[in-house]
Amino acid sequence: MSTRMKIVGIVTARPGKASELGAFLSAMRVHSRAEPGNLRWDIWRDKANPDRFVLDELYVDEAAVAAHRDTAHFKDYAAGIGDLADRTPITLDPVEVD
Repeated sequence: MSTRMKIVGIVTARPGKASELGAFLSAMRVHSRAEPGNLRWDIWRDKANPDRFVLDELYVDEAAVAAHRDTAHFKDYAAGIGDLADRTPITLDPVEVD
């Protein structure tokens, strides 16, 4: 049985880059949601800090995450995100999930 994979990304825009970062993430969302192993790829914005975005990703299994990381759009993301933001990716294992 495969285990779903959850990734939460905390992405904080560099000074003056929040709008550019939002557009960059929005383009990433469109491509990521089209992947066959993707179940969720949502963008949230912190109410207390509008420069901080939270990415909520869910994949059918580890193979889907590996496939995601092998796509051209993820490679573009990895190459470009450092100019726009600091990021903290968190990969989670399910404990009690319905």
